[in-house]
Amino acid sequence: MSIVFAQVGQSVQIDGDFEAAVNAGVRNAHKKGYLRTSVVRDPLFDRVNTGDGCPAILHTRLVPGEQLRLTVMAKGFGSENCSRMHLFVPADPLSTIEDFIVNTVLDAGSKSCPPVIVGVGVGGTIERAALLAKWATGRSVGEHNPLAKYAELEQRLLAAINRSGIGPGGLGGRTTALAVNIEAAPTHIASIPVVVNLCCHASRHHTVTL
Repeated sequence: MSIVFAQVGQSVQIDGDFEAAVNAGVRNAHKKGYLRTSVVRDPLFDRVNTGDGCPAILHTRLVPGEQLRLTVMAKGFGSENCSRMHLFVPADPLSTIEDFIVNTVLDAGSKSCPPVIVGVGVGGTIERAALLAKWATGRSVGEHNPLAKYAELEQRLLAAINRSGIGPGGLGGRTTALAVNIEAAPTHIASIPVVVNLCCHASRHHTVTL
């Protein structure tokens, strides 16, 4: 599915239906790029393919400025299906959270099409953590969280995952994950929401600024 993160400058004036324009772009990309159409119009009772890759998943946020910044991801569901969430409590040790993140990747095995990029969202609410995790999968490999403690945690988790020996395609080796990217947000005093969103080795994303 196409996931679009739109950062809309508060001084930008959009003439027309913005969501319709985004879907028109996705539809055009599927047609001209010969992309596989994989979206069904209803999740339970009417799983008929829409035939054009639409609708896209659109996340829109107002930001200062006069530019429109679009980040587009083409997300496969072999890895999406292996993603997990859990609400921890402040009494849970950090090691328990680390085990949850690592075991999510290990339990996925070859189903997530490794080597994977592991997006981790921590904090906020359930939906906020999920959004952070998705956004984290789009970070460039080798780019770490700017906060030292999170950057150290990313590297520690990556090393633990790569010691598993699952390897590319599940065929064995030292590279099960290419990166572990963590994004964090303030949360409630009673909870630590954690979402792990896996992205397969075909990490397809691009950002443009208008």
